[in-house]
Amino acid sequence: MTLQYSSLGWSFKLSMMKGLVLCLLVLLNNANSSFARLLLNRTKEVSMFREQLKRTILDNGVGQTPPMGWNSWNHFQCDISEALIKETADAMVSTGLADLGYQYINIDDCWAELNRDSKGYMVAKSSTFPSGMKALADYVHSKGLKLGIYSDAGNQTCSKRMPGSLGHEEQDAKTFASWGIDYLKYDNCENNDVTPKERYPRMGEALVQSGRPIFYSLCEWGAEDPSIWGKSVGNSWRTTSDIEDKWDSMISCADQNNKWASYAGPGGWNDPDMLEVGNGGMTTEEYRAHFSIWALVKAPLLIGCDIRALDDITKELLRNSEVIAVNQDKLGIQGKKVKSNDDLEVWAGPLSDNRLAVVLWNRSSSKAIVTASWSDLGLKPGTSIDARDLWEHSTQSKVSGDISAELDSHACKMYILTPN
Repeated sequence: MTLQYSSLGWSFKLSMMKGLVLCLLVLLNNANSSFARLLLNRTKEVSMFREQLKRTILDNGVGQTPPMGWNSWNHFQCDISEALIKETADAMVSTGLADLGYQYINIDDCWAELNRDSKGYMVAKSSTFPSGMKALADYVHSKGLKLGIYSDAGNQTCSKRMPGSLGHEEQDAKTFASWGIDYLKYDNCENNDVTPKERYPRMGEALVQSGRPIFYSLCEWGAEDPSIWGKSVGNSWRTTSDIEDKWDSMISCADQNNKWASYAGPGGWNDPDMLEVGNGGMTTEEYRAHFSIWALVKAPLLIGCDIRALDDITKELLRNSEVIAVNQDKLGIQGKKVKSNDDLEVWAGPLSDNRLAVVLWNRSSSKAIVTASWSDLGLKPGTSIDARDLWEHSTQSKVSGDISAELDSHACKMYILTPN
């Protein structure tokens, strides 16, 4: 008889369960049933272990708010090195981003040698990461930041330049923990057509047993609706395919992610992919909308540009502490689209202290007025609110009935509404 992983923890194979049932029937009919009681007790212990492991996965202590930081892929792809990661960590501190909550420095694909060593361990690529990952983690930690790494729930990663972790979950999780890794992005390439519901829990359980709290990011692309089952496995789950630095791609990711709003919350977040703000493919207003919506829907705020060379506009967008506070609100409820009329949209979500975050968004090709009525927002008629404009940093007092703004094409306004 053998054991295998299930989607939530350890489970018996069907054949094993049948055997246990038969044994129990025989033993329970026997006059001397002490062994039967012992076997029943052991079965209960296994069940309790399953539930305990499940709770541990859910309560690994990380991800109580959406993660904030940086990831190498959107701007650098495979052109990464130890020097780049150190310089990025330095820039995260010097730009003031670290003080605002951006804490993860995440290395994406292409950091390892193509093959494992003779004992089956992943090895950092000697030509680009000569000091190894433990030393790099120590450096990042010395800056008050956290280091993230990348692997894949398949035989190889998506670049096919390094091995995946399929079949090596326990070994790799212990390796990452020994290096001091704080975050794992786990991709979905070269997966042998095995359902992610089998592959992803294996790494989740291995991370729990590694002895180190590691944020577990399921990069499953929304293939099998991970919002439904992801919270029992990891701390975030991709709901979309890869984002591109284009308006159409960004709004597509926002819309795909929107349908899963009810599944997110403290400890587990829907992930419409990383930020493209600052990479140059969209206008300032489009990037402002991108950042506003990602904040509202409690998406991970992972910067995807070169933060060593931020221009003033990008700094202003990424360093807006009032918008960041919406994303990091302790209530942890994902905002969503509440009104759409000819690409004139209202997105909203509740915040702590009886407040409401609202985004008015003009997705049309021309200037237009976007209005959110109190009925759109679930507010009672006659309710008086103060409306804080998070980009203008100004407040309208005692507003009642609706809130509206004339917006340029693809522009938005973002508010926090506080009842009087």
